[in-house]
Amino acid sequence: MWYHRLSHLQSRLQDLLKGGVIYPALSQPNFKSLLPLAVHWHHTVSKSLTCAWQQHEDHFELKYANTVMRFDYVWLRDHCRSASCYNSKTHQRSLDTASVDLCIKPKNIRLDETTLFFTWPDGHVTKYDLNWLVKNSYEGQKQKVIQPRILWNAEIYQQAQVPSVDCQSFLETNEGLKKFLQNFLLYGIAFVENVPPTQEHTEKLAERISLIRETIYGRMWYFTSDFSRGDTAYTKLALDRHTDTTYFQEPCGIQVFHCLKHEGTGGRTLLVDGFYAAEQVLQKAPEEFELLSKVPLKHEYIEDVGECHNHMIGVGPVLNIYPWNKELYLIRYPHLSPKYKESFDVGCNLFAKFSAYIKNTQKEANKNFEKSLLKEFKRLDDYLNTPLLDEIDPDSAEEPTVSRRLFLDGDQLTLADCSLLPKLNIIKVAAKKYRDFDIPAEFSGVWRYLHNAYAREEFTHTCPEDKEIENTYASVAKQKS
Repeated sequence: MWYHRLSHLQSRLQDLLKGGVIYPALSQPNFKSLLPLAVHWHHTVSKSLTCAWQQHEDHFELKYANTVMRFDYVWLRDHCRSASCYNSKTHQRSLDTASVDLCIKPKNIRLDETTLFFTWPDGHVTKYDLNWLVKNSYEGQKQKVIQPRILWNAEIYQQAQVPSVDCQSFLETNEGLKKFLQNFLLYGIAFVENVPPTQEHTEKLAERISLIRETIYGRMWYFTSDFSRGDTAYTKLALDRHTDTTYFQEPCGIQVFHCLKHEGTGGRTLLVDGFYAAEQVLQKAPEEFELLSKVPLKHEYIEDVGECHNHMIGVGPVLNIYPWNKELYLIRYPHLSPKYKESFDVGCNLFAKFSAYIKNTQKEANKNFEKSLLKEFKRLDDYLNTPLLDEIDPDSAEEPTVSRRLFLDGDQLTLADCSLLPKLNIIKVAAKKYRDFDIPAEFSGVWRYLHNAYAREEFTHTCPEDKEIENTYASVAKQKS
């Protein structure tokens, strides 16, 4: 049930990218609902701000700066900022938290101007500035917006006329850097102009912003069209709205893109404010927003081509929010993922069976390895010939018996195809060369799938030459004895 609702919501998100809002201010708490009916308050007037507090059996309650706050006594003792409990130079706690009595309660509490003093049973005195307590209380955190944003669509952003920053100013002046960061923090995107088209200058620019994170792609990710990598990002295919590295447990926060060379046509960049889209969902369908923010999904990346062997898994909901104030901070939206889970699973063992087959050196075992490979081809063929739910018309009396779709998940390429098709091409070439093995003609679904792939320029132009595949597997394929 969750899967079908999430699939429906993913398609709806694309329809919610028109219009614009500014991130709403959070409402103040309702004091009547927070305070007990019968409480004796200590009232003090401090610098035009009224301070009132109440000592309970197990916690301290404070009303200050239009905020009602609750502090456990253990928390107040543990966060003491005195010299014996806290190192102000290293900003580290010196007090052993385990030594604090869980039933501790102050002997005395007094207020002096804007400072509260707590005297504990052992005579130790802890003092807190009222504003510090507001800033560090759970209630204060709920009212705090971590990062103010301007949410936008194309119209809003164009009307804002956000200026770009010149590369020299960005690299050499604090004002240029400040201007860039202000734009980036407000809108989520920012532009630097006149950057020399080299990887070295791109790296220098990135280091001006932050440390560069090392990933499975390295520090700097330089790439061009290459379908053999099994990833749509390496192809000429247009990429629709999506977020990158959803399969990292901690997806990337800031990305720097720089086109170093462009030949031919195309190459248009599509930028979308996902936070704007999420706000539209929250306003128009709050129950669905809650679903997208609470149901964790597994995001997976598999690369097993040549010397690249990576299998990354990240778990998290589409919309990630801070639990204390419900502020959205991260979106995981892998648009190119297939709709049907089976589209990813059906070919996952095929290349492993081929590898065992091509590396086998025992002549008598060859038939068993070939049988295992054919079993996986049969599984793939059955899936490709079985109509998907999208191909079945509920209003028609006749149901299709054989699928006519172009690819694994439908008529559009997905990440599942980008992973499987390069492997199928390698198997077709290498198995024929070194094992005289042909994919049986009876596997009509597999051959239809391959013919549709070879009809796509972005696939054929980025596949390695047959000779290159043969040379690569020359040392891998073992002679049978």
